[in-house]
Amino acid sequence: MRIIPAIDILGGKCVRLSQGNYADSILYNEDPLEVAKVFEDHGLRYLHLVDLDGARSGHIVHHKILEKIATKTSLSIDFGGGLKSDEDLRIAFDCGAQQITGGSIAVDNPEQFIAWLNTYGPERIILGADANQRQIMTHGWQQATSFDVVDFILDYQHKGVQYVVCTDIRKDGMLEGPALALYEELKAKTAIRLIASGGISGMADLEKLQQVGCEAAIIGKAIYERRIDLKSLAYLC
Repeated sequence: MRIIPAIDILGGKCVRLSQGNYADSILYNEDPLEVAKVFEDHGLRYLHLVDLDGARSGHIVHHKILEKIATKTSLSIDFGGGLKSDEDLRIAFDCGAQQITGGSIAVDNPEQFIAWLNTYGPERIILGADANQRQIMTHGWQQATSFDVVDFILDYQHKGVQYVVCTDIRKDGMLEGPALALYEELKAKTAIRLIASGGISGMADLEKLQQVGCEAAIIGKAIYERRIDLKSLAYLC
């Protein structure tokens, strides 16, 4: 199972939210590049980089930070947040993203999202499926839809999606464990490469996610709050 540390950018700084609440952000570092270099120095190879300002504004904002991290580290970066247009996508890839995650765009403009899949290939386009009580949420988790998370993912699997980042918003930033029941259901009903996100509180959670069959796990607050030691993660890489 791949281990993917997360950096969320708000106002150009490294923060973490709880349950997607922008008013409840915690600042962890003024410089996202410094954080990325620490991850790299501990042997981690991947990074989940989220443009929170972009997610809220509906267009890419922090591409310069993406470019800085991509050029000054060897991390393989999955970038998301506010990617709505072909130009946003071009900028993200030109600035060094290896993969991008599209969530709101997959709801608002599925034809465009599928066009991205066909143009760049399913190995570079990740579906973001973020849910609150199984209901898909969009636009920085601020808007609810009528889509059930499992049905939503199944529909996109039939359209060619291979990778899915799935977050149970109620779990995110709470350090109370991941959404194991939801992930078990997804593994039973779909054939997607599932990337777990949200709620991871310790190494035991990673073992459970691996047993479920997750392809990767994104870890944020547990690292910043030192619930998980980076040296321990290095042994898993």
